[in-house]
Amino acid sequence: MAEDLHQQVTALNPWFYEFDLGPYGRTESALPPEVRPIHQTRLDMVNQIVDGYFGDRLRDIRCVDVGCHEGYYSVAMARKGLRHVRGLDVREASVAKARFVARALDLKNTEFDQQNIEELKVDHSGPYELCLFLGLLYHVENPMLCLRNIAAATKELCVIETQVIDEVTGFAEWGAQNWTHPYQGVLALIDESAEFNADNTETGSVPLVSCPSPLALHSMLKYAGFRRSEIISPPPGAYEQHARGKRVVCAAYK
Repeated sequence: MAEDLHQQVTALNPWFYEFDLGPYGRTESALPPEVRPIHQTRLDMVNQIVDGYFGDRLRDIRCVDVGCHEGYYSVAMARKGLRHVRGLDVREASVAKARFVARALDLKNTEFDQQNIEELKVDHSGPYELCLFLGLLYHVENPMLCLRNIAAATKELCVIETQVIDEVTGFAEWGAQNWTHPYQGVLALIDESAEFNADNTETGSVPLVSCPSPLALHSMLKYAGFRRSEIISPPPGAYEQHARGKRVVCAAYK
């Protein structure tokens, strides 16, 4: 089995995340070295929120990791001792890598399935106490639909990490010059066609996507069904985008 797993690490190249697989070696991220710290910052902030909220209940918690990619955060939650972690991703190749990592680490409390966030349904076991939605919101075409699906799948806490754009506020005419509505926050439409058509696995399932401003993120979470949301301050030494507020980690509470 050991030789088989060694061979599979190489056969599954390229990897996006760095995994320490113990006796079976390490995976090497294809990302540039200066970008790789994003994963540790994200994980540190997720751990801060999850540990602070659930405390000594961790072993009773079920988690769904939507857009799990190769399972980096799913594996981290499973190794913390959560009762069950389910990872979902739109790409079968990513799901295969996540399953491989869980097998190599002998994690019995994980499962991984292929699924599109826009088609996410709550199964017979009901919503999960914890939902992770990391690095995905700015890769979807219908963010409000996705957040409603996420809210339906969340019983207590959802941790969202996303790229954000600069804030825009103002007033929109609403039927006549003197009839206006204030708007707080904005969504930017981003064309990812070049990356999408080049089969870049870090894009979403469509080439046209949207990226929120922080106020837009809070508004969408509210109307998706979360009673409160807060953006978490990045730790000292955080990845440069988190430190500059161009990426945020947000805790949303049911």
